[in-house]
Amino acid sequence: MAYWLMKSEPDEVSIDDLAAAPKKTLPWTGVRNYQARNFMRDQFAVGDGVLFYHSSCPEPGVAGLAEVVGAAAPDETQFDPGSPYFDAKATRETPRWVGVDVKLVKKTKLLPLAALRAAPKLSTMRVLQRGNRLSITPVTADEWRVVTSMLEAP
Repeated sequence: MAYWLMKSEPDEVSIDDLAAAPKKTLPWTGVRNYQARNFMRDQFAVGDGVLFYHSSCPEPGVAGLAEVVGAAAPDETQFDPGSPYFDAKATRETPRWVGVDVKLVKKTKLLPLAALRAAPKLSTMRVLQRGNRLSITPVTADEWRVVTSMLEAP
């Protein structure tokens, strides 16, 4: 089992949207970075843990826990000319982008970015590194334990 941090802008897809979705499951679409795509395509597995992270908002941070419940498959938004994620170079025969299905495990209190930065055991966490802009980053088992214990703390 692996662990990941997946960023979403809450005005696009929030933890509440995931909680309200049928079966509390949504396709993770719109990733248009090759490294993030490769994580989903080559390393994600059903059952992997996800830190659902709200980004580009007044208070960014971990908003809940989710789980990968579907293998990587072509992201349908790349084929839709009406989508902001349309890619004219993508074809059904040679799709360029993938997505995975993600299911809510638990909505939590928001664990703000400032609290993550203040935790010494998270100093090497990839999302906290200067210049990191990836929407998907790996999380070590130790980082997962630290973050989930912070989420459970009163």
